[in-house]
Amino acid sequence: MSSNVSRRLMLKGTAVAAAGVALATPTALAATRSAMAGMDHSGHTGMDMPQPFDEVYKGRRIVGMQAMSGHEMHHGGFAVTIDGKELHVMQNADGSWISVVNHYQTFPDPLSLTRAAVDKLQGAVLVPIQTN
Repeated sequence: MSSNVSRRLMLKGTAVAAAGVALATPTALAATRSAMAGMDHSGHTGMDMPQPFDEVYKGRRIVGMQAMSGHEMHHGGFAVTIDGKELHVMQNADGSWISVVNHYQTFPDPLSLTRAAVDKLQGAVLVPIQTN
């Protein structure tokens, strides 16, 4: 340590820097919340909303429609159900879609994704995931 810089001066400088960070953090968080509140949640990429569907596929009723509120608004703005149970779907940045059933396989639209999920379930009942 230099003879011109005392231990007390170093500690004081560290305390001032820590206080500055502590004071700036709530302001930064509030600004982030404010910016997020004004964001459009219609989809990650601003692409067109997928076509709604309601059909029976391999004996299972599959329905997909624009989400009006809730958790789906953050994952592409589209809600999908299989036999009335929610299938968690998400739109990727490139516009492709994934689901909790086929998480590592992408699909061009929610209809093909939902049909593939029915194929993968092989008759098993879909158990919705808990999201908090």
